[in-house]
Amino acid sequence: MSCARTVVPRLLALLLFVIGAAIALGGALLVTLGGSSYYLLGGIAVVVAAILLWCGHRLAGWLYAAFLAVTLGWALWEAGIDGWALAPRLIGPALLGLAFALPPVRRSIGRSGWAPAAAGLLMIVTLAGVGISDSPDRFAAPPPGQALPGGDDAAGAEWLAWGGTNAGQRFSTLDQITPANVSDLEVAWTYRTGVRQPGTKSPLQTTPLMVDGTLYLCTQTNIVIALDPETGKERWRFDPKVDPTGASAVTTCRGVAFHRVPDAADCPARIITATFDARLIALDAKTGRPCASFGNGGFVDLKTGMGVVEKGFYYVSSAPTIVRGQIVLGGWVSDNQSTDEPSGVIRAYDVASGRFSWAWDMGRPGDNREPAPGQHYTRSTPNSWAPMSADEVLGLVYVPTGGSTPDHWGGARSAAAERYGSSVVALDATTGTPRWSFQTVHHDLWDYDVGSQPTLVEVPLRGRMVPALAQPTKRGELFLLDRRTGVPVAAVEERPAPQRPPVSGDWTAPTQPYSVGMPSFAGERLRERDMWGITPFDQLWCRIRFRELRYQGPATAPATDESLIYPSIGGGMNWGGVSVDPERGLMIVNAIYYGTIAQLVPRAETDRLRAKASVAHMYDLPQPQAGTPYGIRLSGLVSPLNVPCNEPPFGTISAIDLRTQKLVWTRSIGSARDSGPMGLASRLPLRMGMPMFGGSLATRSGLVFIGATQERAFRAFDIRNGRELWRASLPAGGQANPMTYVSPASGRQFVLIAAGGHVMLQSPLGDSIVAYALPKKR
Repeated sequence: MSCARTVVPRLLALLLFVIGAAIALGGALLVTLGGSSYYLLGGIAVVVAAILLWCGHRLAGWLYAAFLAVTLGWALWEAGIDGWALAPRLIGPALLGLAFALPPVRRSIGRSGWAPAAAGLLMIVTLAGVGISDSPDRFAAPPPGQALPGGDDAAGAEWLAWGGTNAGQRFSTLDQITPANVSDLEVAWTYRTGVRQPGTKSPLQTTPLMVDGTLYLCTQTNIVIALDPETGKERWRFDPKVDPTGASAVTTCRGVAFHRVPDAADCPARIITATFDARLIALDAKTGRPCASFGNGGFVDLKTGMGVVEKGFYYVSSAPTIVRGQIVLGGWVSDNQSTDEPSGVIRAYDVASGRFSWAWDMGRPGDNREPAPGQHYTRSTPNSWAPMSADEVLGLVYVPTGGSTPDHWGGARSAAAERYGSSVVALDATTGTPRWSFQTVHHDLWDYDVGSQPTLVEVPLRGRMVPALAQPTKRGELFLLDRRTGVPVAAVEERPAPQRPPVSGDWTAPTQPYSVGMPSFAGERLRERDMWGITPFDQLWCRIRFRELRYQGPATAPATDESLIYPSIGGGMNWGGVSVDPERGLMIVNAIYYGTIAQLVPRAETDRLRAKASVAHMYDLPQPQAGTPYGIRLSGLVSPLNVPCNEPPFGTISAIDLRTQKLVWTRSIGSARDSGPMGLASRLPLRMGMPMFGGSLATRSGLVFIGATQERAFRAFDIRNGRELWRASLPAGGQANPMTYVSPASGRQFVLIAAGGHVMLQSPLGDSIVAYALPKKR
């Protein structure tokens, strides 16, 4: 056997040798971790084929063709006919196979060069037949059009509360924009808030209200703005001059509240908002001036009774809820800082006077008063940062709670915190007394705060209609409860939870609740074969990384080794919540799929790392969890190219029939157009389902509007079958909930969304409010 002397075969041989050797080495490591032997054996085969090609031996072509044939069979066995799952397994090897058809290569090894080329072509044809741009969707026949009660509580020409109404259905009875004409939507106006703080990580996530012919919104710096709903022209602006410094790098104001006080000395219509520096404010809806009759010149200090509140450790991120004349609010408390953080107390203030009404401090059961001077609410109790909902008839406010701080070690939690953490709690709106609670996670060690607004619906149960509450969770479980009692309407089952290695001073709950009567959006239990990559290299890297982690399925608890939390600490379903079309009996759910790597770091090591690091590198360090034996290190399960390691889709949108609690349709949402390796935009309009934050809006005409995805896009879907009907490009990601209204000036229906982007989605921040409408009739 004499070695070939031509350049092209040797260059191809050298490339194959390097690739094969790298794959074989990685494959050897994967095998030692108990993983697939394909990469080791395949890498060796490629190395041998490279040596044969270098020497001009005709067996080079046959060996590489055999490798491609085995690869095709292996890929179909592992991935089925999912185009995105097949792509990294097939594209790279196939292109190298096609290179064997180059004339210099064929002259070197003879006709055997056609074999790998033919095999490579077969792989490309197979992938093209499957379709790389289509993730697997599921569609069922549209359900019969039997309406459910509850449509009377929908939003109409106005948008009166963050979720449309206090029921949080995000449903509008407007029907000017229909599936037939939605493709004609165009930008009616764009408003720029002007808030673009250099170096900020804070996104614009507001959902405006539209009341009495004016739009009201807030920025991430708590500026409140009133706009003309027809033109987007600013009417007034109030800047509370908040101090943005503190523990949190992200400040958020997702909305404001509106209330009429007809007999008030001033401000008969008022906007209620709360700030990052813990002030509750009432503004005149017409002028934007503080209401003198409210609190102290329009302001109430929310730090009263809270004890020590370090800057940025406590603020109100969601719009206040107003029920039975009471402003009810909780607050965001900084994650993973300490066992001594501000209380998660829920408080109510009179909407007319601003006077304190009641407090629910779970550490002081039966005592709804403000603490006496020198005392404070119970520290570090579970808080509620998500939007609340309320039932005026029942006189209940529904509070979604998080866990006690810190989030990933629970050895010091009280009995009350264990009972009410990561739950939905129904409080009496006039006294703050708990009426019932339902826990979605026992002894939460995952930061699975209940971040979504409880959504009030009416559902049939054994021949009668039941007032119910749907509670989405970051676990991906969707609980359906009787909102009068908290008893599940759809079956809930306690299942054994995996137990972690011993952790000093803490324990793991023996079971966790699963909503077996409703579809789950937690995703399937991950396997090594579910790891993904843009190329075989990063896919192999992800498979190795997965094998290195402790993963026992859902509810794998953090310990001192590296473990995988899936769904991630971001969800599942996050603060965007769900929308409901009561007239069609459909609930719209959007969910995200990616993992979080968690590791408890011993106290001494945590303190040593944090003490020597600069501020610029604090993000890469363990979070302190001061007062516990451990810090916590958190990171995403992503490849070196900064792409999620699990297979697409990373985001889906689905519809559930509330009459049967069955899935009607589901589809991936979002394309790779604005994302790619290392955060670079690929510009490829290939639908793969993207990570997202934000929720949806449903309308009587049968449309679902949603931004949310990492892609800078705003979309409309047919609610009956999930077909995409319209897409518009946004100036930044639409990580906010959309809303709709009728402008009194023209009688036209507008659909509006904040395009603020989000740093966690690698979506550049923006400051735009964009309104769409059908063209004016000429």
